Amino acid sequence: MRITGDGTTGGTPARSEAGAYPLHGGAVGTARRQPESTPVQPASGDPEPEQVGYRGPTACAAAGITYRQLDYWARTGLVEPSVRAAYGSGTQRLYSFRDVVVLKIVKRFLDTGVALQNIRTAVQHLQDRGIADLERMTLMSDGATVYECTSPDQVVSLLQGGQGVFGIAVGVVWRDVESALSQLHGERVDTGETLVRHNPTDELAARRNRAV
Repeated sequence: MRITGDGTTGGTPARSEAGAYPLHGGAVGTARRQPESTPVQPASGDPEPEQVGYRGPTACAAAGITYRQLDYWARTGLVEPSVRAAYGSGTQRLYSFRDVVVLKIVKRFLDTGVALQNIRTAVQHLQDRGIADLERMTLMSDGATVYECTSPDQVVSLLQGGQGVFGIAVGVVWRDVESALSQLHGERVDTGETLVRHNPTDELAARRNRAV
């Protein structure tokens, strides 16, 4: 599926003999549903993932971006915090797990020179999809256009058509963010309680302070 800059997903494709759908010189296969992974269950006593938010510095650490980037993307509407926006001084933005995944994907697209208009369209596309869809999705780009692939055949077809020169496996990014956030502090959305995680960096800093 071709994700266009105007938010649409391309025109009516013609079907090839291999069951693929050529889109403007490239081909993507018909969506082949992959087995859905088992959702990660929270530890005993921990809230569900959707009940946890992450403050700006935590989101930056997990996504590998600077706070300046985070702030700029929020102010320009590229990636806004879905849990809580900042209202004046003294309030903290609160990002959801999905928000942090999108932040990391945006960073990767920008690093490879994908046009900002296409990144905005891809962000909206990601926000509109369900969790199961994201876990098996690969986003491909030739720098000018972003394509969604939901099967290995689609990825291969795009590469053979010369359109996909850069790919992001959303499920891999999802697991990377999940691993990073498991060591960083979160906040319960309902109560505001801080969820303290075991972070080796915090432990190392404490040892250094004791040694001084």
